[in-house]
Amino acid sequence: MALREIAVQAARIGGGILQEWAGRITPQEKSPKNLVTEADLASQRAIGAFLAEHCPGHGFLGEEDCGTTSPDSEYRWIVDPLDGTSNYVHRFPYYAVSVGVEHRGRIVAGAIFDPTRDEMFSAALGEGATLNDSPIGPSVTPRLDQAMAVASLPVKTTSDSPEVRRFLKVLALAQSLQRTGSAALNLCCVAAGRIDAFWSTSLKPWDMAAGVLIVTEAGGRVTAIDGGAFSVDRPNLLATNGQGLHEELTAVLPRV
Repeated sequence: MALREIAVQAARIGGGILQEWAGRITPQEKSPKNLVTEADLASQRAIGAFLAEHCPGHGFLGEEDCGTTSPDSEYRWIVDPLDGTSNYVHRFPYYAVSVGVEHRGRIVAGAIFDPTRDEMFSAALGEGATLNDSPIGPSVTPRLDQAMAVASLPVKTTSDSPEVRRFLKVLALAQSLQRTGSAALNLCCVAAGRIDAFWSTSLKPWDMAAGVLIVTEAGGRVTAIDGGAFSVDRPNLLATNGQGLHEELTAVLPRV
């Protein structure tokens, strides 16, 4: 089975588990965090077991501290079993499962599954990106003042934090600026032309791995926020449709 198909199946397994748990979790629970952790862990354990069966000996990096690792392997699976935790708790339908795989440090396949819409985004290096098996591509919006952008902010932040200052700076320049709560789906939306740009300086590898490949394979562009090289192991990401607004944002975002 190809790595892309393995990622797709693993993401779908995780999404099914999240939906099984979803009805049991509400913000009014005495300990909703505990239930979300259980859902998170159940999703990751199932994904980890599936990957161990189909890719024995591969490395594994997940948001939750479980699963097996193989530091000598040339492959590393990078998994977020629930991206968009707050949305999930509040039953806001914008969360996903993200499964990506690296080979010798390069992301080569990935899938992101939105279980609320039954939307499966996937990509493999050199093979393009798809949504439910149909090819996707980014928007052609050329300028920031015509663009809809999305930013990630840390869960806990202050009014004078760099992330908030960046948000306010772009808010005055973009046609629309949002914060949605799921980096994985934000990247998919860039890839599919639903939004024009997304940036963050607070993400973990499992938030980005699959989504970055999906953006680039769709024809978008991914760099650090200053236009430098992107690394999945550093929390510094700008993903756009690859039009001129990318340069506009790299000129604005670092200067706060």
